[in-house]
Amino acid sequence: MAIYLPSTAEEEQLALDELTPREIVAELDKHVIGQKDAKRAVAIALRNRMRRQKLTPELAEDIIPKNIIMIGPTGVGKTEIARRLAKLANSPFLKVEASKFTEVGYVGRDVESMVRDLVEIAIDNVREEKLEDVADKAELNAEERLLDILLPPSPPPRPAEHTTAGGVVIDGNTALAESGSRTREKLRQQLREGKLDERQVEIDVRERNFPSFEIMTSQGVEEMDINIKDMLPNIFGARTKKQKMKVNEAFEYLIQEEEQRLIDMDQVTRMAIDRVENSGIVFLDEIDKIAGREGGHGPDVSREGVQRDILPIVEGTTVNTRYGMVRTDHILFIAAGAFHVSKPSDLIPELQGRFPIRVELQSLTMEDFVRILTEPKSSLVKQYTALLETEGVKLEFTKEALEEVARFAFRVNENTENIGARRLHTIMERLLDEVSFDAPEKKGEHIKVDAEYVRKMLMDIVKDQDLSRYIL
Repeated sequence: MAIYLPSTAEEEQLALDELTPREIVAELDKHVIGQKDAKRAVAIALRNRMRRQKLTPELAEDIIPKNIIMIGPTGVGKTEIARRLAKLANSPFLKVEASKFTEVGYVGRDVESMVRDLVEIAIDNVREEKLEDVADKAELNAEERLLDILLPPSPPPRPAEHTTAGGVVIDGNTALAESGSRTREKLRQQLREGKLDERQVEIDVRERNFPSFEIMTSQGVEEMDINIKDMLPNIFGARTKKQKMKVNEAFEYLIQEEEQRLIDMDQVTRMAIDRVENSGIVFLDEIDKIAGREGGHGPDVSREGVQRDILPIVEGTTVNTRYGMVRTDHILFIAAGAFHVSKPSDLIPELQGRFPIRVELQSLTMEDFVRILTEPKSSLVKQYTALLETEGVKLEFTKEALEEVARFAFRVNENTENIGARRLHTIMERLLDEVSFDAPEKKGEHIKVDAEYVRKMLMDIVKDQDLSRYIL
């Protein structure tokens, strides 16, 4: 069943409320093959989030998200499940590698930066939505401003009246105004038809000379994009400069200016922070790399320190951002890791308790590879077929060819490093190397990729393990 999310916020919320866990899993099935347990877990987590919003504020405040740990090798769909879930729910989504906080000499941001980055993503998302709402109005305003530049309005003339022989009083400026109006409408028509695109105009462009600043705080380095002219407009004023550009470029610039004028950034900020606090999703990858307990030496101590730094954010705290204070109590955290060496019980007990749901993702089989190549909405076969269609080349894969590709990918994963479905990207690039290179000279041709062609292109490399380690 296809679910199409409407554009308005009210309809969107209604559509999300109607999504059952089964329908959420069906949506995820369109993009990720297999991994039923993980899909069920995130579908329930999303549905619980919707249920919580229908409760009284007092009760809703006490219901914390059921955070999830996904356990499985790389390339089996952990990140994609979380990313698609966030897109389905229209939630701000951030992926961060937990291991980066353990790097020796890492002078970058502290762990709270994940919340600040999430807020920035939410701000961008809300701004994009608002831009869509005001797009038509901004385009009309920009068109009027551009017409004023192309045909400057004449100064209001002094009243000049005279009487005809019949005694009727005529305004001497009426004919002039009507003529100007007709000329303006003619210009408008030419502008919309693109006949004026190459014409040069001179417009006022705002100067942006002030740089960003990095401010060192006790928590770490924070980038502060401060525009002093915006903060102190009475001192600096809004300085502009004249710049010549083509009509079509000027039109795009004026549209952007009008969009910024029509958007209330205070409202955008409020909506973004509310969205982060109530529906934000943070994907903590490589959490197994920071699994370490007391009694270790060197990096082990560092790993436990990172866990203790992350703990307050997962538990629920208030983070100071450039847009105001943000609470993390109801952000959904999805952690993931291969856990080849360590195991979830190696995390400190407090952090374990904050991830009550554990799901194991299965390694991909050869049959899964065949399905990954063809079934998802943007499968690799559909991508390559569409890319070569732009060159006028029709590409067709036989069923046997896809099985052969899957067999080679599975074998290379077994013999070298298991990187899951990502191996298919490398195999397909190698397989279609000649076709992609020669495509511009093969316009109008129909190229059929069969099992024999796959074996011809890949067999020698797969047989030579040393070569396949470098190439595949």
